[in-house]
Parts: sequence; structure tokens; C-alpha cells
Amino acid sequence: MRTTALFLAGIAVVAVATGSAFAQAGRYLAPPPIVLSPNLTDPWVMQLQPGNVPIYAMPQARSPRAWSAPPEAEARTARKIDPRSLPLAPEFLPQEVAYDGPGAPGSIVIDTVNRFLYLVEAGGTARRYGVGVGRPGFTWAGEHRVTRKAEWPDWHPPIEMRRRQPGLPVMMPGGPKNPLGARAMYLGSTLYRIHGTAEPWTIGHAVSSGCIRMRNEDVTDLYERVKVGTRVIVL
Repeated sequence: MRTTALFLAGIAVVAVATGSAFAQAGRYLAPPPIVLSPNLTDPWVMQLQPGNVPIYAMPQARSPRAWSAPPEAEARTARKIDPRSLPLAPEFLPQEVAYDGPGAPGSIVIDTVNRFLYLVEAGGTARRYGVGVGRPGFTWAGEHRVTRKAEWPDWHPPIEMRRRQPGLPVMMPGGPKNPLGARAMYLGSTLYRIHGTAEPWTIGHAVSSGCIRMRNEDVTDLYERVKVGTRVIVL
């Protein structure tokens, strides 16, 4: 029994000495990184305590960083960004999508909340375009028919609009700078239209006085696909 105890004690001394030498030589290897939880993504951290005995400590969970306002210089730079230089978000580009909403094939459905116009097709699909819609106070919903189509239409601002913006002309000839853009489709007997725009960066936003605006290339494509009499549902 005494011999066995002395033998085990000798092994312990050798192990401690060897471990100390390894620690002094920097040969302790940290365990591989592990993910403890979604909030604990750091590897365990090796800490050397007195006597160069390594202890692997679990890091603390990261606290969410509180939001703080950007420095004034950064804020000034952000204010200088010209919206005309920003690309249109991919979801607002024309694309074929699955569709199971209202409207028979050939009709137009406008989702003013999500800023999409759907040209309903057969087989549960639709051609979807991004649009700009009425700003707060100018939103509306209902059903009409396309009663007129026009290429590069003249613009006659309504009296109510000219009262709000006295600098507007009584009439602006059609052209690239005209707010109605390249094409217009008039809805019923209302003042509302589906039309192009000289400000394509406004697509996807609530910016108009109630009209549905599209990029010039998109409204031209839609214009060729619909006829006078087409049903238009505005949600």
C-alpha cells in the first residue's frame, strides 16, 4: 500500500512539473471555438491564473448595443445623398409572380399598402410592377375602368392642387419633364390616373395626390398590354 501511494505521488509530481513547463513555454492549446447559444457566439477564453494554471472561462452573454444618434458629420453626409442616385429596390422591378387575389385575367389590381400594381393573367399568375401611391390624406380605394389612354399627355393641374401650390401652371405640355411622364391611363370620370413620372426614385413611396405613378418604361409596357375599358381595382 505504501509503495503504491509513493508511486502515485511521484506521477502527480511529474504531471504538475510537466504541466508547469508547458504553461511557461506557452504550449497550452485553447479548445476549439464552440457556439453555446444564439447569444453566446464567442469561444471559451483561456485565462492564466497564478502559477500559470489555465482556466477556461465561459464568456458573458453580449448585451444588445443601445442605439445612439450618428455623429453630426455622418448625419450631414447622409442628408447630402441625392435620392435620384439610389437604385430602385429589386422588388419594385417588373416581374411575373404567383397571384390568387381579386380580379379576372386582364384586370388591374393596385395594392396601395405594399405599392404594387398587378396585371392579372390566366393560370394564377400576374405581372407585377412597383408604383408610387397617394400620400397621407390623398389615399383612396375603389373600382373604375380605363376610360382614356394618352401618350406623353399634357398636364392640367386641378384647381385644388393649384390652390395648394400657387406656382403651378394652368397647363404643362407633355414631355420628359411633365409629371405625367410617358403614358397615362385615365380612371373613370375621376381626376386619378395611372401614369409615368419624371421622378422614378419616388416609386415604392406614398408621394402623389392620389394618382398611381410608375416608371416611364414600366407604364409604357403596361400601356401596351391594356385596353380602354380595362377594370381597375384599387385596394
